[in-house]
Formats: sequence, C-alpha cells, structure tokens
Amino acid sequence: MTIAPVQNLPNWNAFADRALAGERLTRDEARAVLTASDETLLDRLAAAYRVRRHYWGNRVRLHFLLNAQSGLCPEDCHYCSQSKISTAEIEKYPLLAQDKILAAADRAAELQAGTFCLVTSGRSPSESVFSKVLDAVKAVKAKHDLKICACLGLLSEDQTRRLAEAGVDRVNHNLNTSENHHEDICTTHTYSDRVATLRNVQAAGITTCSGGILGMGESDDDIIDMAFSLRELQVTSVPLNFLIPIPGTPLAERNELTPQRCLSILCLFRLILPSQEIRIAGGREVHLRSLQPLGLYAANSIFVGDYLTTPGQAALQDFQMIRDAGFTIENEGLK
Repeated sequence: MTIAPVQNLPNWNAFADRALAGERLTRDEARAVLTASDETLLDRLAAAYRVRRHYWGNRVRLHFLLNAQSGLCPEDCHYCSQSKISTAEIEKYPLLAQDKILAAADRAAELQAGTFCLVTSGRSPSESVFSKVLDAVKAVKAKHDLKICACLGLLSEDQTRRLAEAGVDRVNHNLNTSENHHEDICTTHTYSDRVATLRNVQAAGITTCSGGILGMGESDDDIIDMAFSLRELQVTSVPLNFLIPIPGTPLAERNELTPQRCLSILCLFRLILPSQEIRIAGGREVHLRSLQPLGLYAANSIFVGDYLTTPGQAALQDFQMIRDAGFTIENEGLK
C-alpha cells in the first residue's frame, strides 16, 4: 500500500528564506502558516527555527514578572481578572512597598532572569503611584544588573520621558488583538490609545514590548493583522499570551486553543517578526502542555515564575525543559 503525497504544500523553507532576507510574507502566505494541517507542523517549526537560530542561536531569555499593584482597574478588558467587570476571586492590593519590590527583584536575579517586569493595574498611574514606581526602578537598578520593563497602562510623552530618565529599559503595552477585534474585547479605551502609548515610548528612546492575547474569539485575519501591525510599529519584544479563561470574566467560557494551534501561531509570528524577541507568555503551561519545548523552536523567551493572577510552572521545571530541548539559558552563570 502506498500513501499519496500531499500536493501543493507551500515551501516552508522558502518562507524562512524570505524572512531572513527581510521580506514580509504576503497575507495568503501568512494564512497558510497559520492554517496548514497538523501533519505539516514539524516542517513549519523547522522553518521558524532556522530564523530563530539565525538571530538568537539556541539561547532562551528569561523574564520575571511582578504584579506590583493588583485589581481595582476601571477598564473593562474582557479577558482580565482585574477589570471593573470581573468577579474573579483575586488578591487586590495597592502598589507594593519598595522593599517588597526589591525582594522580587532579588528573586528575579536568583532565577537568572535578564529582565524584571514591573506591572501595575489600572488605566494609567496616578502621579503618586508613578513617582513611587520611579523610585523603585532606581532602587532596583542600584542593586541589580537587571533590565527593567515597566507595564503601567496608558502613558503620556512626559511619563515615558521620566521613565527613561529613571533607567527603565523597556515599556510593555500590548496591542492585545487587531484593530478590527479590539472593540469586542475592550470599550473603555481604543486601539489608537494603545498605539499612541507605544509611539510615546519610542519617542522617549525606550525600547517597546508589545504583543497580544490569542484565543479571544479572533479570526485568522485578526491574528495576521496584529502580527503585521507589530512589524510596522517596529516593536522590539513580542509577548504572546494564550488566553486562560478565568471564571468571573466575560471570556470564561472561551476554550478554543490546542497545542498545535498555539505552535502554528508562534511559527507565524517568528516568520513575520524574524529578529524580534518572541516570548511565550501567559497560558504557556495551560495550552501547550506537554508540547511546551516545541515552542522554543520558534520563540526565544519565556517568563519564569508566576504571571499576573495565575501561577506558572515551577522554575526548576522550566530550566530542565530548556536544557532537555538542547537550549541554553541566556544569563546562566552570570553574576
């Protein structure tokens, strides 16, 4: 018995060649990467890995996230357990004291993270909170050789300038989804508000971190649009979250992701954003499950430790996963 070969498959290696040459995939090519049959998944991962290896070798960059202010947010982001419309049972607290922020930075350094991600809930920080964040950044910088990524909501030109002066290396502000899908996810601020914050960050000379959340009912075109937008915005770091449907949020019943779908998305973003840091962020453990190591063939970064309001895999398991897959931790052994 013979098995007929699959006809008319795209040349995934040619897609990798295009990415390495700086060319953008067409929309049809991007859709092919995203929607090809699961039997081609390893071929697509191999193509993505060629691009990942060219820019990042076999290094995996670790980030450590601190939820420095939790809950009490006036926005209505449907995915978020901290929003005003969420009834999720989460811990709520104002900005942590500086000694607790420093203790978290100590832990980040201990876990060999290169970047300490400081996150606060809310639309935009008040002047009181913002000043304390600036002081905390300076204190962390004085104690540790860590890059600091601040995620503080919508930011003005003056705020991003002051963050740069305090020593913030990067600011995170996710697009979250496509412009077309944004109103289905949030109505209390616009997609344009998010883009404006990224522009303010770039104007201040700070590198940009921006990605999205997948599995929120978006279409294939929405995913492609977001990837193209991030390329056009020339963001530096791209965290890709896979929706954790948290009880008490409007998206609590959404559960449309498979490990194969997540890996296809990672391949797509690597081929469209070849040189960017791509991070497998929230939902990695929930949706990739036993296929987590395969994600590293497209992405070059992960969070180590917990996320905002959900727990992550134990750090020792992350380290073992990285080494077992033949990768190395970027800051391993550095003091």
